[in-house]
Amino acid sequence: MSIGWTRELDEDGVVRLAEILALKLRQGDAVALKGDLGAGKTTLARALIRALLGDDAAEVPSPTFSLRQSYETRRLGVSHFDFYRLGDADELFELGIDDALASGAAIVEWPERADGALPENRFDIALEETEQADHRRVSVRGHGTAAPRVARVGEVMDFLDRSMTWGDARIGYLQGDASARSYARLTKGTRTVLLMDAPRQPDGPPIRDGKSYSRIAHLAEDTVRPFSAVAQALKDAGLSAPAILDQDVGRGFMLVEDLGDQVFAAEVARDGLRMDELWRAAVDALLAVRGARVPDTVPAYDAEALGIEVELLLDWYWPALKGAPAPASARAEFLELWRPLFERLQRQPQVLVLRDFHSPNLIWLPERSGVERVGIIDFQDAQRGSAAYDLASLLQDARVDVPAPLEEELFAYYCGRLAEATPGFDRSELQFAYNALGAQRNTKILGIFVRLAHRDGKRQYLAHLPRIWGYLERNLTHVSLAPLATWYEKHFPMTVRDGALPG
Repeated sequence: MSIGWTRELDEDGVVRLAEILALKLRQGDAVALKGDLGAGKTTLARALIRALLGDDAAEVPSPTFSLRQSYETRRLGVSHFDFYRLGDADELFELGIDDALASGAAIVEWPERADGALPENRFDIALEETEQADHRRVSVRGHGTAAPRVARVGEVMDFLDRSMTWGDARIGYLQGDASARSYARLTKGTRTVLLMDAPRQPDGPPIRDGKSYSRIAHLAEDTVRPFSAVAQALKDAGLSAPAILDQDVGRGFMLVEDLGDQVFAAEVARDGLRMDELWRAAVDALLAVRGARVPDTVPAYDAEALGIEVELLLDWYWPALKGAPAPASARAEFLELWRPLFERLQRQPQVLVLRDFHSPNLIWLPERSGVERVGIIDFQDAQRGSAAYDLASLLQDARVDVPAPLEEELFAYYCGRLAEATPGFDRSELQFAYNALGAQRNTKILGIFVRLAHRDGKRQYLAHLPRIWGYLERNLTHVSLAPLATWYEKHFPMTVRDGALPG
């Protein structure tokens, strides 16, 4: 499989191509640069390395004489090879190209001298001079797993070329989340915006009643439309969601307001900013979310969606820990124990539920006031359900330890504020919903984090499992969850939870 395209670019365009390619580069990738002397191969290679380093001024010497220059970037190692002076194939392997590809990516000038040693999955980029001295005809082709990424690079270039304001901005990588979405920061002078690259996700195979997992769980396959609708609902409620500056619904691109880098998880570590200050502000924001309009397109967070999510524990965590699939009897008992809890939750007041209201998706905006100090992102999978879900997401953060006393204090604060504004407020019913949905969410996350480790190679998520178990144990102390607590103790006793991580 191969996909390619050709464009005529000036030097700024070649640099922009390199910056976009840097967003898509992965471990094991080879970028083969072809062209005559002076065609611009080194210009592209240097721009690509600088984009990976995140340093426009970084010194990137030519490897003409050393044949190889290596760099450690924030995301992956990259080695820059020049095979012009390569004598034979033995020298190629002495340079360590196999090791370079095993641990990072390789950029190769004069790849035709490598005699077929480059991997099948690679980017081929050919540069040719044109009648205009400052322009090059650039042909980009992706082979194997690189093919769809080459197509996406071209689509990103098309989207930015249509932007009257941001088409010539510098492009820098931003760490994304566990999803298929990716982000980049566009910089022009002192102004910045974010590019969200969110291609439509194909529906997966049917797993139950002819429906895929994403259909049952009501996950957004098309990010742009739901993100736009929920962002407007949040802004109408006086909250700080990113303004949308431009979008391409069909191809899955958005330019959105850049709310900055003061993410809650990072701010907690800074002197002078205490967790209780940030999390209390976030609780105030959640109280405002309760009053937000629920867009018509937002689905219900129903029993079917809640149920398919808890099954992730059985589908991924159980076999990883026990070395065998969960028995049908254990699965049936597990789901039967959840059924009455989900039915009771459906009788809760139904409001806008953002579903990932936690530290990675909250940005501190101290220059604003009130609830606007909390910037909110990543809400395209919002649903309609109990507000207790988002409260549990915040106070039982999967990536940050929230001490039990602070959780209790802020839960009481939330209840107090709600009681003042809501006649007939039933704290005991909210407590049930909080524990039940906290247990549901943490059960789901145990399965998701193991799936990320085993299926996607993102083993860093395993470090969070002890924290998730700790939260789950807190939730299972509620009297209504006692039968479920017995099931967990039977199949995942404390000795197992505190033992080796499923790996």
